[in-house]
Amino acid sequence: MIRSFKGAALALALAGLATAAISPALAQKTSGPPLPHWATGTASGVVFEDTNADGAFDPDDRALAGIRVSNGRTIVRTGSDGRYTIPITDDCNIFVIKPRNYRTAVDENMLPRFYYTHKPNGSPESRFPGVAPTGPLPASVDFPLTFDAEPDVFRAVFWADPQPRDLKEIEYITHDVIEELVGVDAAFGVTLGDIMFDDISLFEEQNTRVAMIGIPWYNVIGNHDLNYDAREDKYSDETFERVFGPNYYSFDYGPTHFIALDDVNWYYDEGEKRGKYHGGLNKEQLEFVKNDLAMIPEDQLVVLMMHIPLTNIGNRQELYRLIEQRPYCMSISGHTHYQEHKFVTQADGWKGPKPHHHAINVTVSGSWWSGVKDERGIPHTTMRDGAPNGYSIITFNGTEYDIEFKAARFPADYQMNIMTPEEVVQAETGATEVVVNVFGGSSHSSVEMRVAGGDWMPLEKVERVDPWFAAMKSREKKWVGSLEAEAAKERVLPFGRTLPNGIKSSHLWAAKLPADLPVGKQLIEVRTTDMFGKTYTAERVIAVR
Repeated sequence: MIRSFKGAALALALAGLATAAISPALAQKTSGPPLPHWATGTASGVVFEDTNADGAFDPDDRALAGIRVSNGRTIVRTGSDGRYTIPITDDCNIFVIKPRNYRTAVDENMLPRFYYTHKPNGSPESRFPGVAPTGPLPASVDFPLTFDAEPDVFRAVFWADPQPRDLKEIEYITHDVIEELVGVDAAFGVTLGDIMFDDISLFEEQNTRVAMIGIPWYNVIGNHDLNYDAREDKYSDETFERVFGPNYYSFDYGPTHFIALDDVNWYYDEGEKRGKYHGGLNKEQLEFVKNDLAMIPEDQLVVLMMHIPLTNIGNRQELYRLIEQRPYCMSISGHTHYQEHKFVTQADGWKGPKPHHHAINVTVSGSWWSGVKDERGIPHTTMRDGAPNGYSIITFNGTEYDIEFKAARFPADYQMNIMTPEEVVQAETGATEVVVNVFGGSSHSSVEMRVAGGDWMPLEKVERVDPWFAAMKSREKKWVGSLEAEAAKERVLPFGRTLPNGIKSSHLWAAKLPADLPVGKQLIEVRTTDMFGKTYTAERVIAVR
């Protein structure tokens, strides 16, 4: 069981003033190398094993040596006495990098509290409040850890873009994915950005629902999680920091190292008089990643978690140089509202010995909570590539991993959709196409089918709009055309929001039916083996007349 801070430390954490335990000890006067030019002072404290889970460094607690602590740029290790000293600014987060076999405290919403926010003057005024003034730096910023043995093999839940506009859509999330995940056998969960759809006053409301899953939940910042009234990137994440902490950080779980990135670069366009964003990493963050990776052995799997896909980051070449020689590294994102496995090669400037695997994760909101509502009143919200909304469960095992696509509201073995006419004239069977959307498929997948008990035959990978999605969109256009102009303009139908336009899917396969199939009901069987060696099957019955 993971316990949260107690007493005064918890009260401070919930107020957004602090999320590390604060010792009453006097500040230590230390001598050492000169401060970097960007620093305004130093912070110090102790990292310790919190044996009684009270959040305070007690005489019976054990100081922990060699634990990494960061200010978002540099990283230091604790000494034999568990103490560290690190340069700081008057606007920074000091955080412990959770080591293997230890857990940090979590609050009542299962949010990991591994940091202390130092903003003596608080956040600038904004529509959505940021961090309240934290006042003078505590004499000792301490980080309690609790021993908790972590296995070599573990699972984690990854979802992207739940992106609710309002409380109603938070209810969609609750009933569509949260309820089925309660009690899941996973070490932790991660939201890969776009936690909200601009109204970030709803962070806390959604957090109370996600907490019911019952596992620690980490968060990555997305472009819809920003303070849009900020004029500079450094002030765009003030509300995120108040609720979740640092906008980028890292931690170990089991034998795997995870790095959460902020790849949403916010800027103010003076010409258009409004804020905009593009994919990018600022220099401080790149410095942190470089320093972080320097402490990670090459035989340790590194997982980069971000919102905007890796190949859409403007200065990705700088990040490539930091990871491309590591033999075990993958990355995962959201943002696009479709599922895709990308393999980064020399064509994109990658200089590593083998392509880099980047997974664009399935989104919880699918196509932004659009489409016909089901019997529960929840839109089917099929994504633009024809795959259902949902999430991923990733199993980590040493330097290996495998990703399982999980469709919301469907059983775990629902991994593909077989599309072909309900009825086929016998003379036309050889010209009739079967199209299969393998939701988690990639260029490394194999897909085969057999019909009426015949031989297995391979399907060809194709790139086109999913025909099932296209048919739904066509029906919607007819309905929209029958509505009054104002309703059509708002893209809201009596049954829900209209779907976006489809895109060419990266996980479709097609083949023609065998010619001259016997008249009657015939069974189509499809099997696919993914890049991780997992095999899935599905069936569809057609009528030949």
